[in-house]
Amino acid sequence: MVIDIHTHAFPDDLAEKALSTLLANLDNLYTPVSNGTISGLLKNMNEWNIDISVVQPIVTKQSQTQKTNEWASSIHSDRMISFGSIYPHTDNYKRDIDLVVGLGLKGLKFHAEYQNFSIDDQKMFKIYDYALSKGLIILHHGGADPGMPKPYKSSPRQFARIIDAMKGGIIVAAHLGGHAQWDDVEKYLVGKNIYLDTSMGFEYFPNDQFLRIVKNHGADKILFASDSPWSNAKTEVEHLRALPLLESEKKNILGENAKRLLNM
Repeated sequence: MVIDIHTHAFPDDLAEKALSTLLANLDNLYTPVSNGTISGLLKNMNEWNIDISVVQPIVTKQSQTQKTNEWASSIHSDRMISFGSIYPHTDNYKRDIDLVVGLGLKGLKFHAEYQNFSIDDQKMFKIYDYALSKGLIILHHGGADPGMPKPYKSSPRQFARIIDAMKGGIIVAAHLGGHAQWDDVEKYLVGKNIYLDTSMGFEYFPNDQFLRIVKNHGADKILFASDSPWSNAKTEVEHLRALPLLESEKKNILGENAKRLLNM
């Protein structure tokens, strides 16, 4: 089984505009592999032998909270799962997290750049703590974002502070703990109680560094991810399968770890 823990899709009536806006922010750095819809994602999944995708929505305004999470719940199927999202500057984080839980969503996606907050801001700790106490998985964007100016609002050092403060629960740092910050991943995150996803990875991080992180952090805490539509899941899977890892390690990364975390 192959589970892609980190994908993006949008309601049909918003997908074209959402992709256009995001591409403009990125100066058209990437070529999307789909049209940003659920049907486009499913088409790729069928062609590329991806069994399940997990969609990661991002709420960037308080007013989006209800509608975005209801849509996230509506797309669930035997092939599709969605996390929820809340606005970090919410006026009532418990209400918003309870909404996500009540809709049956399994986690929360945060993106510090698009939501304009620092991940280790002290006010966020109560939000994380409450979400984790409700059994939600927290998945963060990690590290550099080419569409956003420096200084970036998430880093391996900041993730380490969060992990030390939370003392439990499931937290995932995307882009192998921090895009373009993998030396700091090795310094601050390897060995800690945090999962790392591989999104937008194999064309960026060096193979030897990835293999070293897997060895020292543990293949049981690495999750396959593509960040679709920004990366091609087929080539990412092929790259991973070609690496000199044990077959059991590849199996865990490609799907068994996610299956366990998602209680499937």
